[in-house]
Amino acid sequence: MDLLARREHGRVELTRKLRKRGAPEELIEAALQRLSEEGLLSEARYLESFVAYRARAGYGPQRIREELGQRGLARSDIDQALRESGIDWFEQLRETWLRKFSGQLPVDARERAQQGRFLAYRGYSLEMIGRLLRGCDE
Repeated sequence: MDLLARREHGRVELTRKLRKRGAPEELIEAALQRLSEEGLLSEARYLESFVAYRARAGYGPQRIREELGQRGLARSDIDQALRESGIDWFEQLRETWLRKFSGQLPVDARERAQQGRFLAYRGYSLEMIGRLLRGCDE
């Protein structure tokens, strides 16, 4: 309960944390089942919360998808959460770019590569990055 009081957790993530604290396996499963039945542990709520949090921090859908996959969530659930998030990913990309590069389009290939690498690392697709850096933000 203490872990869930701080923020939403996924089932796999919560299991790992409880194992790390030395909880017996049979107690972990029973506790997680009870929390799920009471509506206190929800994968959907966790996905929604995580996607919104990481998007506000300037991360794109590819990076978020990878991070959630590493946390043991199903790819189909992740994709559904990203679709249902209602986030305009191109606008998120634009805001991230404006914060980092002050809206300065690259003047040469070196700057273009630098901006592109940063945005790709943040989890945006090369197609979206190319469109932004060409100045096509409509």
